[in-house]
Amino acid sequence: MNAPTGFDFASISERVQSEVQRAIQRSIKGVEYFSSFGPELGSTPKDVLYSRGTMNLYHYRPQASEVYRVPVLIVMATTNRGYILDLVPGQSFIEFLLKRGFDVYMLDWTAPKPEEKSLRMEDYVLDFIPESIRRVQQDSGEKEVSVIGYCFGGVLSLLYGSIFNDGPMKNLICFTTPIDFREMKLFSNFADRRYFDVDRLIDSTGNMPPELILQSFDMLRPAARVVGQIQLWDNIWNDEFVKSYRMFDRWATDTLPLAGEYFRAITKDLMWDNKLYNDTMTVGGRPAKLADIKVPILHAVAEHDHIVPYDAAKHLITKIGSEDKEEVMLKGGHVSLVAGANAIKRLWPKLDSWLSKRST
Repeated sequence: MNAPTGFDFASISERVQSEVQRAIQRSIKGVEYFSSFGPELGSTPKDVLYSRGTMNLYHYRPQASEVYRVPVLIVMATTNRGYILDLVPGQSFIEFLLKRGFDVYMLDWTAPKPEEKSLRMEDYVLDFIPESIRRVQQDSGEKEVSVIGYCFGGVLSLLYGSIFNDGPMKNLICFTTPIDFREMKLFSNFADRRYFDVDRLIDSTGNMPPELILQSFDMLRPAARVVGQIQLWDNIWNDEFVKSYRMFDRWATDTLPLAGEYFRAITKDLMWDNKLYNDTMTVGGRPAKLADIKVPILHAVAEHDHIVPYDAAKHLITKIGSEDKEEVMLKGGHVSLVAGANAIKRLWPKLDSWLSKRST
């Protein structure tokens, strides 16, 4: 029997050899992956300026010969660790800000201990953030401070800014910050008051377990973790892909528990009653209305954010009382907006351009 015309037997041999070599390389790289540690994260030089309970205030050491007058305080989300903004050299938002001449501080969080289950929303908004601001003022010698809030760190920053609307916050930047919690669809369904007994949960567990928080994130994209592992296996010989995967996977699974009373307030005031959106929010008896914020504000949202969809964030700029206000929608997701190659090209230059004009 004759072979089909134009059929290249040599190419079959080459393809088989290529697949065999790839399988061998994949196996070798797989062994390396499981036997090695991931890259060191959060390595930009810094000093612990203040630490108390679940809060840590860092000051990053300057990396530019000239520094803008107004310091910057980053307020991280209380469910996640701040190293997402300080991955590795060349991919660190913190490093980028320092090299651009900003004086950078970060309010980061650790897991609340069982005895800290009584921490309330007012502890974060009326104590932790104001105390951090005071420490930044003392350390920098400046009265004014710009604030950057990421995700729920943005919510806390909004609450702080609305209550302390006479200063010392000079500028406010929010990344992927929700205000209409009805539009956080899966979380809203998960916390439906008809089925979710938050009092029983917190009274039983003390703090909100991180496993429940992580599972709720996973439910937004049920197949994402499996797909990610398949992509890792397919690209196991690609050192840059593996490095990126390990960085983001470590951060995504490094979820913090939430203090019990604080989570109870989030559920009842924000998820159930949507008070921030409805202008009925109070913290420690003090009204927190977005219209009372008058400082310049930039809100960056992600086009493909599955955690904070645009419908949950889109009303922020219209409800803010500032005259100098801007929303920018950029390609990316909830995390890739602020970290990784996408952020380096899009968000970071935009923030530098916006904030540099308002930091002198």
